[in-house]
Amino acid sequence: MPIATVNPATSETVKTFPPHDDTEIERRIAQAAAAAAVQRDSGFARRAEWMSSAADIIEADADPLARLLTLEMGKTLAQSVAEVTKCARAMRYFAQNAEAFLADEPLADPASVSASKAWTVWQPLGVVLAVMPWNLALWQVIRFAAPALMAGNAGLLKHASNVPQTALYLDTLFERGGFPVGSFRTLLISSHQVPAVLADERVKAVTLTGSEPAGRSVAGNAGQHIKKSVMELGGSDPFIVMPSADLDAASTTAVHARVQNNGQSCIAAKRFIVHADVYDEFTRLFTGKMAKLVVGDPMDQATDVGPLATESGRSDLAELYRAANRQEAAQIANQTSFGLGSAVWTTDPDEQDWFIRNIDAGAVFVNGMTESHAELPFGGIKNSGYGRELTKAGIREFCNLKTVWQA
Repeated sequence: MPIATVNPATSETVKTFPPHDDTEIERRIAQAAAAAAVQRDSGFARRAEWMSSAADIIEADADPLARLLTLEMGKTLAQSVAEVTKCARAMRYFAQNAEAFLADEPLADPASVSASKAWTVWQPLGVVLAVMPWNLALWQVIRFAAPALMAGNAGLLKHASNVPQTALYLDTLFERGGFPVGSFRTLLISSHQVPAVLADERVKAVTLTGSEPAGRSVAGNAGQHIKKSVMELGGSDPFIVMPSADLDAASTTAVHARVQNNGQSCIAAKRFIVHADVYDEFTRLFTGKMAKLVVGDPMDQATDVGPLATESGRSDLAELYRAANRQEAAQIANQTSFGLGSAVWTTDPDEQDWFIRNIDAGAVFVNGMTESHAELPFGGIKNSGYGRELTKAGIREFCNLKTVWQA
């Protein structure tokens, strides 16, 4: 696949980029390794200053950056602006909280382990490779980069081949904010070159957001080299509607949950499971609201849904299922091999608790749609992957938890 910006709305090839050769790849890995050594000793206060400055830059660049996101993957301009704003907010969140998330933790009773003192410390691993998708071309990267850099790591980015300009924007962003040269480097390479980069001894870990086959390949390579990996491999998220639900609110949210990001989101609602008692009414509301959406030019403020980013994506379909009771609804929800997000609509407290306990997923959203927030752990189970991004759990994924025992 060529490394190129292809406007999904017109199929026009806007700009093509030559891949990095072996010399340039080596230069960039060396820069990242050197930066990791500086990052390790830079301290939280300085990193917070740099990260906050980078957040200011993203906000200052919001208009052209949002237009770039829309040009490369086709989401509406309003959604692109929201993505930029979300990224800046997450960057500030980790700038403000990283030190507390990674604070030393003393053992309350060191005598129990025959020590005068005992504690744990979190230390960065070094260079982390990120393999990222096109659907949320800025957010997917920032939600890795912000915690990883605040922890003292350096990052290498292998972005999707159809968002090269976004990837190159990220290549300079953190240095513009003040981070050491090489703290975050983009590699314009194909997926076939990822194993060689991951095999490099200077690369200590990898994170991937993408398809299940891509995850199996990268995770397998990481395992071969005994390197830490975090995998977010998408989902087949259920959206369950029970009789006690507010059907108007549920149907409105269901439409948004299905078409968010032009329907190209790992946590978009993909399977609608509706109790038989409210199936007909929910279907009427849902289809009526879906029919009112405006499909068109993503740069037009009146457009609700833009084009799919790639030709291959056009085969993706939504489907309604019918359930007789909560047991059948959960059984349908759990019969997929994925387990990322889920949504349940019910006002019955007992029913809410039952679904929370019985749905196999990394997250359950009650009377709302599945979303990712810097303040909440994000990740899945089963074939949706392993590990967590965001909040305290995410920043700790690429750190060494070191035990210290003192006689």
